[in-house]
Amino acid sequence: MISAFFIYNQKGEVLISRLYRQDLKRSVADIFRIQVISNTDIRSPIVTLGSTSFFHVRHENLFIVAVTKCNANAALVFEFCYRLVNIGKAYFGKLDEEAVKNNFVLVYELLDAEFEMHLERTFCNAIKAKEVLDFGYPQNSETDTLKLYITTEGVKSERALKEDSSKITIQATGATSWRRPDIKYRKNEAFIDVIESINLLMSAKGTTLRADVSGQIMMRAYLSGTPECKFGLNDKLLLEKDTSHKGMARKSTAVEIDDCQFHQCVKLGKFDSDRTISFVPPDGEFELMRYRTTENVILPFRVHPVVNEIGKSRVEYRVTVKANFSPKLYANNVLIKIPTPLNTASINVRVASGKAKYVPAENAIVWKIPRFQGQYEVMLSGDAELSAMTVKKAWSRPPISMDFQVLMFTSSGLLVRFLKVFEKSNYTSVKWVRYVTCIKKYDQICGAMRSLLI
Repeated sequence: MISAFFIYNQKGEVLISRLYRQDLKRSVADIFRIQVISNTDIRSPIVTLGSTSFFHVRHENLFIVAVTKCNANAALVFEFCYRLVNIGKAYFGKLDEEAVKNNFVLVYELLDAEFEMHLERTFCNAIKAKEVLDFGYPQNSETDTLKLYITTEGVKSERALKEDSSKITIQATGATSWRRPDIKYRKNEAFIDVIESINLLMSAKGTTLRADVSGQIMMRAYLSGTPECKFGLNDKLLLEKDTSHKGMARKSTAVEIDDCQFHQCVKLGKFDSDRTISFVPPDGEFELMRYRTTENVILPFRVHPVVNEIGKSRVEYRVTVKANFSPKLYANNVLIKIPTPLNTASINVRVASGKAKYVPAENAIVWKIPRFQGQYEVMLSGDAELSAMTVKKAWSRPPISMDFQVLMFTSSGLLVRFLKVFEKSNYTSVKWVRYVTCIKKYDQICGAMRSLLI
């Protein structure tokens, strides 16, 4: 797998050097500095020189480099590099050159320099799973587990290690390395946030040019012991690979997911069979699932823009916005940007709700509505006075854009059916679910004729 690991600063100086195998010499560090860091033409994150491959990640003012001479799994190597960045953030707050220099010994302990030998003397070879790398193979990269015995103040004393040895052994060799077994809470609670971002582009005639939803399910688990959670989504939930049901998905209200990713704690076999997510959650906040969908996207707003150019000195605006979601829900911090010509001299604008003003720096009318009720309709009207130009250029009509946040609404239609918590002590837990739809990009091309956003 990985034969050597290096951390460089932006000048090419080696801050951390660790060789895991005998097939490379320490002088290989000079090759990367000369061939990659000093060469501005190289942009690829993977550089192969002869039979040696350099995988590097740029973070802050550091180069994090893994070197191998075998045909390694590139995705796994990069995942390890990014995991190491997260470990550095968890220990130091920020992983940069100063943090590495100030925690020089601790970085080597995390990379198993002396800690591997200590574990072999103290426990057994099976405990070597606690190091980040073992003979170049990635091992345990869970910060909660590593912090059981390595802290920012230093390694625990011999007495403390003996007291915690049973806990470390269970977590090193068990199936749930992301969770300690002795967690206790006075009140057992689980919070689920379904957060979706819309990316939309529509033509002036109301035709959808591009629409997709990127979503993530965030969970905060404050549960005692080692509970097993079962999490159910829509009954009609289809993945892209379910090609036999494609037609049914478009005709019904089924939620069709193009791709999804899960946290390592999820048992994927049960999701494939009955669309339930079974897992032993890590303690605290984590991302349980990430998904994307491009079918049956429910758009929260409908926009009717009418923009008329009158001669060469005036532009009239009439923009109507209506919320498509339930009247029981509200959109917060709605911001609508309506573009204006570059030679705009002044703007007279009138709105029935919120506040609107002309912002010359953005060449746009910025309309802010703090609270927008569902099924409610608002309108903006106004006119722009244009200054004379020596060379008349056609107005490109940039798109109208929106920014908003809607609670308890999902554009994909994804819903949480249930969340169950099972633990051997059979305690009662409280579960909370929240839906948030926010904006990634929500644009509609301006047109002289009335257009409809549906």
